[in-house]
Amino acid sequence: MGIKSIAENRRAYHEYFILEKYDAGMVLMGTEIKSIRKGAVQFKDAYVSFQGGEAILKEMYIAPYEEGNRFNHEETRERKLLLHRSEIQKLEKKVKLKGFTIVPLTLYLKDGRAKLEIGLAKGKELHDKRETDKERTAQREIEKAKKQHR
Repeated sequence: MGIKSIAENRRAYHEYFILEKYDAGMVLMGTEIKSIRKGAVQFKDAYVSFQGGEAILKEMYIAPYEEGNRFNHEETRERKLLLHRSEIQKLEKKVKLKGFTIVPLTLYLKDGRAKLEIGLAKGKELHDKRETDKERTAQREIEKAKKQHR
């Protein structure tokens, strides 16, 4: 079946330095996966926290499914992430001790199952954001010059 990208959190790359990436499964309800397949997802304020040795995704918006009637899901409910215990312990330790945060980066379907790519992130300062923008602009100009030269 392959991989189909559903949504990408571009804002995360602007707001944070992404140090490590992990793939996680998600525990979803039937109406949630149907909405995800339609692409009705937003990462705006989403983040990952830890409770009782489990990784929990919070504040990710999945629109209600139109044909879901009374069995529809709550839009921003907490969703359990499926990671190996060692990965959870490693991430939880880094978040508590070093002040990192974990943000969702990409939501995709792999062989019909919803997967979430999460990143261990450190917040950028304003000057870091400006530096990143300058680098991006310079790279664009280089590419443009190469294209014109050909």
